[in-house]
Amino acid sequence: MRICIYEDNAVGRLQPLTDTRPAFDLRCGAYTLLQRQLQLFGAKQASVFVRPELIDLCRLEHPELIVNSLGDRQEDKVVFVNARWLPPASIPRLPKEGEVGLCGGEVAYACLSAAEANHLNARNLLGHLKEKSHKPSAHPCGGRMIAYPWNLLEHHGEALEQDHLHWGRQREAIGATGTPIVGPAERCLVHPSARVEPMVLIDTTRGPVLIDAEAVVQAFSRIEGPCYIGPRTQVLGAKVRGSSVGPECRIGGEVEASIIQGYSNKAHEGFLGHSYLGEWVNLGAGTQVSDLRTDYTNVRIKVGSESIDTGLLKVGAFVGDHTRTSISALVNTGSVFGPFTQLLTSGSLLPRSLPAFCSFGHGEIHERNDLRQLFASAAIAMARRGKEWTDVHAEFYFDLHDRTAEMRRRHIRESEQRRLRRAV
Repeated sequence: MRICIYEDNAVGRLQPLTDTRPAFDLRCGAYTLLQRQLQLFGAKQASVFVRPELIDLCRLEHPELIVNSLGDRQEDKVVFVNARWLPPASIPRLPKEGEVGLCGGEVAYACLSAAEANHLNARNLLGHLKEKSHKPSAHPCGGRMIAYPWNLLEHHGEALEQDHLHWGRQREAIGATGTPIVGPAERCLVHPSARVEPMVLIDTTRGPVLIDAEAVVQAFSRIEGPCYIGPRTQVLGAKVRGSSVGPECRIGGEVEASIIQGYSNKAHEGFLGHSYLGEWVNLGAGTQVSDLRTDYTNVRIKVGSESIDTGLLKVGAFVGDHTRTSISALVNTGSVFGPFTQLLTSGSLLPRSLPAFCSFGHGEIHERNDLRQLFASAAIAMARRGKEWTDVHAEFYFDLHDRTAEMRRRHIRESEQRRLRRAV
């Protein structure tokens, strides 16, 4: 049986997180959606269908995957899996040929014969699967379909409950012996290569705490579950609760109910709540992210040209890769910032939405066209974590700059018109 994970037309609603990665690379709990899907079906390898602009980048980041092709392996059937599907912990059995699993009325997976699958490609796959969803063999299969970025935050706690069971079965993990634990001690699992210093308090009352390989939790930190600290991440005397932090991050201050994809820096004091940060994000010292409106009404988020009611009282910010804030930046509730944005202290709340490659400072939005300088800075940041900025990255981001140009100019034009109206 082969596994093929595909992106559908709804991945655009997951911007800015999917501006720079396939939807299956998004993190929820200790694992990405891709890792969860492969684990569910017991697959070690997979094919993927991604957007054309992501093909080269996906091949660079995932050399183990066959990108935009089913490959030449001879199998009797192929299971196509929606990249946005957050699967359940398990399924009763592997799917049979012709079986379609539905989640929220959308196709989560479909098992097709090899002969039928070999006629499909990135252009005709979605239409074919939509027809299959109306067949009698289609049935609910559990899990969650991630429609918007805040769904990842909503379901992160239950995902970590699954991860705790998986760690207990398959990972070499030990209880944090000698570390003060509030709640059941067996709910705290620490990889043997991680280091938890004295004077750290871990609270498992509301969920498990998982600390991965070579992570460091420094003295005077407080970790409240459900919580995951990724490989080689350093928690620098911080308060972290209800959050998942990916690999190679630096975490200080206070982090609540948030997901950090990885390789990002929030080393200083400041608050980050109910937010999702991409990779290579740097929050300056004292950056405060508001996650609650003063009138206690539901937070609305701008998705494309629409304003969507999240149905949630607490939502912070969704921040694209390589975005940076200056010291003491004040981020508004329900903010969305595209990749390579720059947010400078202005003495008031920052705008709630900025497209990719924009800078905000002194009350004005500017377009960032100094791409070679931006990429040189990104290369330095990546080298500090042992990663390399390649020609593939440069070509991808040059293309992203071109693809977002009209959106950026329209946003700047509308902002200038609002500023002029206020001046009259």
